[in-house]
Amino acid sequence: MLNFALKYRPDRLSKIIGQKHILAEGTVLQKLILSNSLSHTFFYGPPGCGKTTLARIIASELQRPFYELNATTFKSEELRKIFKEYANALQKPLIFIDEVHRLSKNQQEVLLPFMENGSALIIGASTENPYFSLTSAMRSRSHLFKLNSINSNDMSNYLNKILELENIKASSEAKEYLVFSSSGDVRAMLNLLESASVVEEHITLKTLKQIRPHAMQAGSIESESHYELTSAMIKSIRGSDVDASIYYLARLIDGGEPAEFIARRLAILASEDIGNANPPALNLASSTLNIVKHIGYPEARISLSQLVIYLASSPKSNSAYMAINRALKAIENGEINPIPSHIKTHAKNYIYPHDFGGWVEQSYLIKNLQFYETNQIGFEKTLFEWQKKITSI
Repeated sequence: MLNFALKYRPDRLSKIIGQKHILAEGTVLQKLILSNSLSHTFFYGPPGCGKTTLARIIASELQRPFYELNATTFKSEELRKIFKEYANALQKPLIFIDEVHRLSKNQQEVLLPFMENGSALIIGASTENPYFSLTSAMRSRSHLFKLNSINSNDMSNYLNKILELENIKASSEAKEYLVFSSSGDVRAMLNLLESASVVEEHITLKTLKQIRPHAMQAGSIESESHYELTSAMIKSIRGSDVDASIYYLARLIDGGEPAEFIARRLAILASEDIGNANPPALNLASSTLNIVKHIGYPEARISLSQLVIYLASSPKSNSAYMAINRALKAIENGEINPIPSHIKTHAKNYIYPHDFGGWVEQSYLIKNLQFYETNQIGFEKTLFEWQKKITSI
């Protein structure tokens, strides 16, 4: 007997849950698929949001043979064998590659000529944005679409449909936990439902928590979502309120929020809200993230508590955050300037600063641009004084 996730896998675009931003009638992706004009494409989004399902449906819509591979295990010879098999075929295959961000440069180079000559339609999927791991040649030959985690309302409606089809009863608390503890992952929700349905005829919250003691991603099944609790913790740390920060950390832990998720959010804060006002904050955040990956709860709560107290007590500056935002905005607005010839690779008129005691006056941009504005808070003041001293030699 097929498990629920396979049994109820959508087989048409109209049956896909969520993703209306890219699949609703009239959207670009929907038009490209239905008109058989889809180019090589990469999907990325969280687990259980429908990336593989969408690739299967595209293959079905386009009536193409479907091959499913994984970037971590497939070999180039395997690809070449598929391409050779369909060399003279009228209908070329659709090759789906999961975890596409793990493709090596050599594997990408093997794909390029086949992408170029249309030997197959390549569709990749990843839980991470693969843009930065793909070569420029791969990016120029493909499209990129983001899939979102399934929202609570869509998850709940889908759950009720499955309960009715399977004639399964569940308490309102159990339904709520099935949705929120799965954090937008439909597959995870169906797997939990299936396991619980074997244990008892009328599913209860107690049974679900025995199977899955903590939420997979979301930290609370209360009206205050894990996003609100996380936001409250971040804002409390930014506001240097240690006790409030610890309180919201405890709420997240008690709600089953994964330690690794909390540590990732704190690592972002260490750069965004503290930055060079206290550079060791990022080091401690990095160490904490590494530690909680290996030890987990309950001990991970101590490392997280230490980090939260340290971050809340640190001087705050968003100078680094603002600097990169200004630079990216300038580039987005067309500020694309050529590299000065004297600092290009192998330039003969480049002046080597170390020959002049560590600094020499020399331009590094074709025109003057300023993105970084220091607040001279904490260690930033020392950096400012160093910079001022260096450039006045």
